[in-house]
Parts: sequence; structure tokens; C-alpha cells
Amino acid sequence: MKTNYILRTTALWLSAGWFGMVAFAQVPTQPSVGQQPTGAAASGQQPGAQQPAGTGAVVAQPGTTPGTGVAVPSQPGVNTTGSTPALNPAEGPVNLQPNVISTFNSGLGPAPTGLTANGQQGTGRTYTLQQAIDFAVRQNVSVRNGQLDAVSAEARIREVKSSALPQIAASASLTDNLIIQQAFLPANTFDPSAPADASVAVKFGVPYSGNASVSLNQVVYSASLNVGLRAAATYRELAQRNLQATKVTVAEQVAKAYYGVLVAVERAKLLDFNIARLDTTLNETQALNRQGFVEKLDVQRLEVQANNLKAERQNVQNLLDLSYTLLKFQMGLGINDEIVLAEQLQDRNVDDLRPLVAPDPTFRYPSRIEYSTLETQIKLAEQDIELTQKGYYPSLAAFINYGYNSGRNVFSQLVTDPWLNFSTVGLSLQVPIFDGFLKRSQIEQKRITLQKAQNSGELLRNSIDLQIRQASIVLNNGLQTLQTQQRNRDLAQEIARVTRIKYREGVGSSIEVLNAEASLREAQTNYFASLYDFFIAKVDQDRALGRLYTGN
Repeated sequence: MKTNYILRTTALWLSAGWFGMVAFAQVPTQPSVGQQPTGAAASGQQPGAQQPAGTGAVVAQPGTTPGTGVAVPSQPGVNTTGSTPALNPAEGPVNLQPNVISTFNSGLGPAPTGLTANGQQGTGRTYTLQQAIDFAVRQNVSVRNGQLDAVSAEARIREVKSSALPQIAASASLTDNLIIQQAFLPANTFDPSAPADASVAVKFGVPYSGNASVSLNQVVYSASLNVGLRAAATYRELAQRNLQATKVTVAEQVAKAYYGVLVAVERAKLLDFNIARLDTTLNETQALNRQGFVEKLDVQRLEVQANNLKAERQNVQNLLDLSYTLLKFQMGLGINDEIVLAEQLQDRNVDDLRPLVAPDPTFRYPSRIEYSTLETQIKLAEQDIELTQKGYYPSLAAFINYGYNSGRNVFSQLVTDPWLNFSTVGLSLQVPIFDGFLKRSQIEQKRITLQKAQNSGELLRNSIDLQIRQASIVLNNGLQTLQTQQRNRDLAQEIARVTRIKYREGVGSSIEVLNAEASLREAQTNYFASLYDFFIAKVDQDRALGRLYTGN
């Protein structure tokens, strides 16, 4: 509940960013980790859900924005001129049918200097997306708990198998018969002349006795045990599938968090560039105002916008730190651990991404770990019914005992006098005849449980079909939105460039410049939001098709 509250609060707070007029999509009641509303997002808004709280300010990477040659200042306020920064050009083809998420290269490329939360040279370990996932499936707490469950399952299997092994036990006892029990016998047993109705009390036993023995029992035949041994292998399979399902979930969370960090970094860089460009325009306008060519009002308008952008930049810094914190949390790292991201976004042509939305004709339901897990559960339920049915069968066991015993009137004689040995061997047969319909009632309950599991299989197949259809539609819509926002971004850049030229030449107004700059920032923000939506939609599609994570 606390995490969902943080998500909703963050979404509402960020929706007022940039211009205070960009609408945000409705946040689902139960958002998944890394979920991003579809559509335009406010400036600086970090896609993602369930972000742990973070502290400290974050500065975007200083240096040259990839693919443009434009210098990005390390602090807002540095005057910079040039074209609007863009993502790196794409390197290599898009993998259409990935088996693991690392081969999905629809927008990631190497980051030469690495990306860190504070924008400085990183000293922590470097992670690509695949390396982050590989680390998480080893270190994430949920995965480690799943591995412990698998170990526990192995111990449970050994427990079942132990019933088929010989059972050996030893026992020993010493007894002091304080009052020896007496039995009544007919008196004429010892004295023929005694009356027939007379009886005499006779002691049976001695004051001190001892016994020591070893017994061995071995099951010769047990139908229930045979079924239990077969069910043990199924139980192991179920534990492994549950562990694999946990790894798939962790891989999904890490992938979405990793994409979220990369998008946040690019937004921070772009915001730094916009601040620097606005500072340049503000300085030029102030110079023109001192010369009497523009009004003081034009300068004040630019100052208001610059102050708003710098305040927004601080919010983006905090949000970027939250993104790194979320990624470390999903990976199973400590909040204070340092990490360096080795990959960054690339500018992909929409036509290169279009084949990714094509359906997968090779899909089979067992590709989904949820479906194969349910199949194993159904198999285990069937074996549970068979186990109860085998309770009607007889069981046969063999036993052998060997030991020594002694009995003396004086306690010391138990030590000094020899003990006498004894031994027995035999078979024990148990045949169930009537149990008051106990097993029949148990079988009826277990058959109902099996039928419910089979019904769940039908529901799961329908759910998988729905998820695949939904993921395909969302991915298609995401691609179309990305194409539109990419075109809008290019148009807004051209409009802003022309408007600034007109203003410098004295044929345009500062209002036109401000409007063009606002439209450009909105287009840039919408582009990054649509880019993130497309990445998340692709992760969701891979999850729906059962190919998100197939490692061990």
C-alpha cells in the first residue's frame, strides 16, 4: 500500500511539470513494477512504478550529447548553442525472435563513459541490461527465497524416499520390580490334595531384569509408497518451475527499471540543454534590451521561463535518483551501492522496429512458465488421488529382531552373570478392510481439487490468449505513437529554429519564441514517453509469449 501511494503521489506531482497543462493517463489501481501510463507524460516525469524513496540531487551526464556534437553543461546556466540533442544512431540490426532479453536490441547501445546517478565518473560495477538481469536472478531476495524453497523440496523428496529404506532401531532397558505382580492359580496345581475351589498366589518374575535388542524393518510391498516415490520427482519439477517463474518476474522488473533509468537520463540531458539554450537567448535578449531594441517585458518573460526550467531540473534530478534506487532495489543491491550502466538509448528508425510487432507463429502454451507450472500441479493432484486409492491395497513388511535379556534376584548379578540371547524373524501383512468410508471421502475432495485445477488450465489458456492479443495491440499502438511523436519532435525543432531566427532578425516576437520553445519541450517529452511505452510494451509482449527470460 505504501509503495502504491508513492507511485500515485509521484504521478500526480509530475503531471504538473513543464507547462502545467499536459494531461497524464489514468494510473491503474494495481500497477505493476515499471508500469508507465500510455500517452504523453509531463516533462521530467520518470516512467515507472513502486519506486523507493531516494535522497540527494542528481546531475545529468556532462559532456557531449551523443549523436549531435552539442556540449551539455554540467550545471544549468552555461550558454550553449547548436541543434537540439538526439539519441545515438542505431548500431546493428534488431533481433526479431529473441530467446533472452539481452538479444532484444531495439534501442540500446554501449555507453562509452558509463551512466551513473551523480553524473560523475563511476567507481561501481558496470552493468549492461543482460548483466543486470543475470545479477538479479542470483541476488534478488525473491529468487534466493525461491532457491531455498527448491532446497526444501529436495529435503522433502529425501524424506519420502527414506520410507523405502531399511529402518534400524536399538533399545535397552533395566527394570527394578519394586513389587512383583502375583497371579492366582488353582491350589491343586501344586498340591493335589488341596480343595478344587482353592487358589494360591504365585509371583511371576524376579526383582531385577534387563533387555537389549536391535530391530530391522523393511517394507517389502506398499502401493502407496510406490506412488509417493513417483510423486517425489513431480514435486521436484514443481519447485524448479516455481523458481523459474520467480526469475521471470525479476527479469521483467529489472528490464523495466533499466529502461526507466535510461529514459530519465536522456530527459535530464535534454532538460540541461534546454536550460543552457534558454540562458543564451536570455543573455541575448538582455543585451538587446540594454540597446533599446526589445522591451523589458520580453526579458522578464524569458526569466520566468528560465526559473521554471531550473526548478523543474531539480525535480528531475531527484526523480533520476529514484530511478537508480528502484533499479538497485530490483537487482537485489543495497540502496547505497554504486552502479554504472554500460548501455544507453539509441535512435532507431521506426521501420526497423516495425517487425517487432509481428505475431510469433511458433508460440506454444507450455512456453509460458505459468502454464507449465499448472500442468505440473495437475499431475501432482492426479498422483495425490492415486496415492489415496492405493490405501486400499495391502502392505507387506519384513522384520528381524536380535537381543539379550537377563533376570536376577540381586542387582549385581545383572553385571556378573551372563545374559541370554534371543532372535525373531518374520513378515507383517496389513490388509485394510473397512475405514468408515474415510478414504472414499478423501478421494472425492481431491477429485474436486483436480477438476478445479483443470478448469484453471482452461482459464489460463484464455488469459494467455488475451494477454498476447493485448500486448500485440499495445505494441502496435506504441509503434504508431512513437512514429507520430518522432515526427512531431522533428517538426517542433524546425519551428523553434525558424522562430529564433525570425526573432533575431526583428520580424518575430518573444511570445512566438516562448510558444515554440514550449511546443518543442512538449514534443520532446512526449517522444521520450512514447519511447518508454514502446520498450515496456515489448517487454510485456515477450512476457506474454514466454520468451522474456529462459535462463536457468
